[in-house]
Amino acid sequence: MRDLFSPTTTTVSGKRLLLSMSGGRTSAYMTRQVLTRLAHLWDEIVTVFANTGEENEETLEFVRQCDEVFGFNTVWVEAVVNPEKRAGTKHKVVNFETASRHGEPFEAVIAKYGIPNMKHPHCTRELKQRAIESYAASLGWGKDYVTAIGIRPDELRRVNPKATERKIVYPLVDWFYADKQDVNDWWDEQPFNLRLQEHQGNCKWCWKKSFIKHGLLLKENAANYNFPARMEAEYGYVGPDQEPDEAFPRTFFRGNLSTVALKAMCAEMDAPTRVADPDENSGCGESCELYPTLPLFAAA
Repeated sequence: MRDLFSPTTTTVSGKRLLLSMSGGRTSAYMTRQVLTRLAHLWDEIVTVFANTGEENEETLEFVRQCDEVFGFNTVWVEAVVNPEKRAGTKHKVVNFETASRHGEPFEAVIAKYGIPNMKHPHCTRELKQRAIESYAASLGWGKDYVTAIGIRPDELRRVNPKATERKIVYPLVDWFYADKQDVNDWWDEQPFNLRLQEHQGNCKWCWKKSFIKHGLLLKENAANYNFPARMEAEYGYVGPDQEPDEAFPRTFFRGNLSTVALKAMCAEMDAPTRVADPDENSGCGESCELYPTLPLFAAA
């Protein structure tokens, strides 16, 4: 593995550091590197994973294995939504056994804020960002901490332009040079790995995925799309710009496609058996990270 440790753009020490463990290979690699090489430079460090309820089971198993093998001591949190207006999302602490697996936190967010999509990308904000911020507040940290996010140098388009202002750091960009190949090579040497292909990602059916990826996922497990189909049927007219008498309910997928329409379209496609380059121009990598930039969408 190349190691160009060069902390030239961001401080590598301070009082409090929150490691955002998304459940993907990159964020887990970042967490491992920081905990083994830089932990002594921080007064307090906490690793947090936010479960949406629609994560692949392999993601949950991977987070658990990272704790068991590497000792991350990850705090598992889930969003707790207050349905009242102007009442922010809080959190509750769960674990591998008690973590939601049927979309419960996700449905609570949709019931208040409506269906997330390209125009309304609030799912990461409410399900991950707000829940993690609420947990940090429960520690008495306030806003006096730095958040580390697992984005690589080959994913710079995903770096938030207001990172310094928001106290966000990207260790694999700012502190250690580690691109996709470096991360994958490192995991090949470990006793376990994330048992997901890259087109699958942590979320079972993420609306950011390309049609090619959806075609593959529907072929692999169409039942995973039962949840978004039900959400559209029950909450299509929920949201600040939705009214019950509007002709068109809100939908998840690009091109304003509903889950039903997406399934029909993919059924007519010659679904590939693989994606040549899963990350190329895609709005969905292996995981969703905190404080995202606007999603980018592939043409296919």
